[in-house]
Formats: sequence, C-alpha cells, structure tokens
Amino acid sequence: MLKKILPIVIVVAGGLLLAQREHWFNSPTAAPVVAGRESTTDAILARAFEEQKSNLQIEGRGVVAKILRDDNDGSRHQRFLVRLNSGQTLLIAHNVDLAPRVADLHEGDAIAFYGEYEWNNKGGVVHWTHRDPSGRHVAGWLEHAGQRYQ
Repeated sequence: MLKKILPIVIVVAGGLLLAQREHWFNSPTAAPVVAGRESTTDAILARAFEEQKSNLQIEGRGVVAKILRDDNDGSRHQRFLVRLNSGQTLLIAHNVDLAPRVADLHEGDAIAFYGEYEWNNKGGVVHWTHRDPSGRHVAGWLEHAGQRYQ
C-alpha cells in the first residue's frame, strides 16, 4: 500500500512547492533582491523577460542609457532607459505626479531602482517607483547621486 501512495505524495508535494515558488515570483509584494547583488537581480530580470513574467517587485541598479520624453498622457511619467550589467535594458516610468522628478539626470549616470517589473518585448518596464497614496501597493523609489526619489 505504501509503495502505491508514496509516488502520489511526492508528486503532490512537488506540485505544491512549485505553485508556492510561482506565487512568490509573480507577487508584487515579493521580497526585494538585496542591494549589492546586481548579478542576482540581472538574472531574475533576464528570467522574467524570457518567461514573459510581470508583477515582479524588484530592486536593482544600472546605467542610464537614454533619456526619453516624458509621457504626459494621464499621469505624467519621467521616462528613461537603464542598461543592466547583463546588457538588458529596462524602461523606467517614474510617476512625477506622485513623486519628485529625478533631478539633473544624464545618460551614463548610475541609478538604483525599486519598483514593479512588467514584461514587454523590449526588455521590460519598471514602474511604481513611488509611494502609493492609498497605501495598497508596495512603495518604490529611485536613487540618483545620493538622493532618493519616491
């Protein structure tokens, strides 16, 4: 009897562990990657891009690759591209109706971020880099030249 039940128990336990891991990976309230572990962050973001994952709360850093025009449709967003050490680029969409604009930002500047990753076919977008006035979403931020913007 045990020989028949044991394989079923193993399969069910494995399925539960996988489901739990996938829930963590997709949860916007997942624990952030510890600062200073850029290679880990880069690997997580590469995997999220490859698997077309979204709603991933992530902390990372990179270099400003290109400053884009603000998006002024609806809530205003300061937009720029960040290149990670891995070479992947991310669009940062920072809501300047809810947080201060990142001052004196230039291509080549180092920037750290904490926000929500959303997949797109160009590398992904990080948004929610600010506090949520209603307190329902994890607060994000950007850091540039020793100043935190949220």
